[in-house]
Amino acid sequence: MVMGMQQFQRLFREAAQLNIDKNDGRRISDFVGRNLRNLLILGQVTANVNGRDIIEYQDIPITAGLQQAIRDFKEFDERISLSPILEQQATLPPLKLGLSPLMEKKIPELVGGVTISLARVLRAVNPALKNPGIREWEQVEKIYRLLL
Repeated sequence: MVMGMQQFQRLFREAAQLNIDKNDGRRISDFVGRNLRNLLILGQVTANVNGRDIIEYQDIPITAGLQQAIRDFKEFDERISLSPILEQQATLPPLKLGLSPLMEKKIPELVGGVTISLARVLRAVNPALKNPGIREWEQVEKIYRLLL
């Protein structure tokens, strides 16, 4: 997460009026990695149920909120240029099924959407928050474990 930290700081400021520091970089990376893994595993289940041997983008359980965060990320990405950084940092978990070419192409957008939703949920947990602390990170982790 060291690479591109300034872009992530800008994204969090613009998306949720939050200031993050280098200590938050590792938390963001771990959080996004876990949630990307969960989404891909759920997509793998859907692809299996539908008799496919690859995960298609439509197999990923994208909620309306995540879909909006992905759209918002695309707008931010035009100004901040995070996609190349996310492509390098998005570590895919070992999966039993492969990813379709479209799914591979959409990974940075999916990671960007999860990142934006993270920033906004941190803000929702504490509207007066300026810089997330351990308490807020733990609350957000609990929320995502319940929802995903």
